Amino acid sequence: MAARVLMFQGTGSDVGKSLIVAGLCRLLYKRGLKVAPFKPQNMSNNAAVTEDGGEIGRAQALQARAAGMPPSVHMNPVLLKPQSEVGAQVVVQGKVYGRAIAAEFQKAKPELMPFVLDSFAKLKAEADIVFAEGAGSASEINLRANDIANMGFARAADVPVVLIGDIDRGGVIASLAGTKAVIDAGDAALIKGFLVNKFRGDPELFASGMALIAEATGWEALGLIPFFPDARLLPAEDALALSAERPAKPDARIKIAVPLLPHIANFDDLDPLDAEPAVDLVKVKPGAALPGNANLIILPGSKATIADLARCVTRASTSISLPIFAAAAACSVCAAAIRCSAALSTIQRESRVRRGVPAGSACSTWRPRSRSRSGWRRSKAQASTAPHSQATRCISA
Repeated sequence: MAARVLMFQGTGSDVGKSLIVAGLCRLLYKRGLKVAPFKPQNMSNNAAVTEDGGEIGRAQALQARAAGMPPSVHMNPVLLKPQSEVGAQVVVQGKVYGRAIAAEFQKAKPELMPFVLDSFAKLKAEADIVFAEGAGSASEINLRANDIANMGFARAADVPVVLIGDIDRGGVIASLAGTKAVIDAGDAALIKGFLVNKFRGDPELFASGMALIAEATGWEALGLIPFFPDARLLPAEDALALSAERPAKPDARIKIAVPLLPHIANFDDLDPLDAEPAVDLVKVKPGAALPGNANLIILPGSKATIADLARCVTRASTSISLPIFAAAAACSVCAAAIRCSAALSTIQRESRVRRGVPAGSACSTWRPRSRSRSGWRRSKAQASTAPHSQATRCISA
């Protein structure tokens, strides 16, 4: 029997869709059900690697872990990794498909819907329940025509929708009622109810608010979810999370400054440092001064290294001179290289022991990703005929 499906969409980004899906995945997994998370299209430079080497959004990897399943490229068939204000790398079913500027991508979305539906069908065939997650806002009617992330997918797959609003940022009544007012009647009919997330205080104070939203929309009020402060301990993928308030650390002995680059990638790699009570991790917004009393400056990864470097230079309003900033960058790179080298050596030793390879040499196979050079995506001829090149290299132990 095919899996039952429920989709969660939001009135905006960072309303808590990913965390709610992760929580439900965990709940039903612990009840003995096979649950699969699914997000048709994601946009994030925080990516996770699947067992077969593909890329998916970090949130879907977290949801897969909550569901007790290995992460799969089919959990996030389309991943956009921004490289500029208007351009992004397009990853389809785990592999680089090409690059596109925003206008081109909007026109090309219908070509990607078959990949989305193919991945969705594979998950449905393997699970008891699939929790799908939308992207951004369900009310972006200017993008509705070729949508594959929200109502476009819901209509194509004929799945019911729960709409989530965020009361913590304010205006939740208007955002939920406003969504009903602007979306197509056929889309609105798929919405079976709504949730209000991130509530602080006495829930009785918002009982009338829930009733007013239900009256204005005709949707069932499914619940008022309390604010969950420990959510900050989980990996985030939306850059909006970088502006969230952090608890003070009066006993911290080390101050680490991290400039927030415009195209920062995998910023949740910093979470282990932020979790250390002795470390005060200062995230420096663009244009702000680097703290002069920082013990260490870490330059995070970027999906647009040259552009972000140029932005840092042109906006160099730092309290640390550029030469020192460059020196800090070099030290960070050297330290990372030392850590990576040590980790690689350990992995190689463990791999040789497992495979019974004699000490002295070890071989690893790698498969480079193909890249588009003739447009935003490979041509159909290239896609069907281009062989995956493969090379084997031996690493001296």
